[in-house]
Amino acid sequence: MNKVDDILNKIEMLEEELVEELRQTERQFLYTIRDKKVRFSEEVRNRHKMLASRWSQYVYESGVLMILTIPVIWSALIPVLIMDAVAAAYQFTCFPVYGIPRVKRRDYVVLDRYSLGYLNWIEKLNCTYCGYFNGVMAYVSEVAARTEQYWCPVRHARPVRAVHGRYRHFFEYGDAEGYRKGLAEVRKRFEDVK
Repeated sequence: MNKVDDILNKIEMLEEELVEELRQTERQFLYTIRDKKVRFSEEVRNRHKMLASRWSQYVYESGVLMILTIPVIWSALIPVLIMDAVAAAYQFTCFPVYGIPRVKRRDYVVLDRYSLGYLNWIEKLNCTYCGYFNGVMAYVSEVAARTEQYWCPVRHARPVRAVHGRYRHFFEYGDAEGYRKGLAEVRKRFEDVK
């Protein structure tokens, strides 16, 4: 195992630790998740309602410049909707041919903030937009990562700002022998996909 693989393993362990730490908040903020639905105690729901701001106050405090950016923000939804549909069609068409396991969209696009009683309807709408937008980006990134692992599993020569989880299976830049000998195996290496 080389240094890059070691770092990627540490990142994976830290991501698992992060997930566990985030699960700790269920106990701290008194909610449970059952059947993919978040449930707060009645006491907590009542407290959340008391902390919600009125939507008119929220709009007033946002200011004119922020309100003027709303059309720009929401116009980005159109290409994201298209990208979501194209990524789904792409993987449903191509992944079975390549033997790549499909990406479960529901693992990436999570819309649950609307159940927070301390958010007004505008904040809930904004949170739904952000959850969808960022979820689609992560989903598409995983579809692309699995595709890259199949077609071009070679690490870059120059440092990359962010690497995806499939990068650990890639060959070192310039390792021609390893690439030729191991390509068929790497194309099938998806046993870590849940």
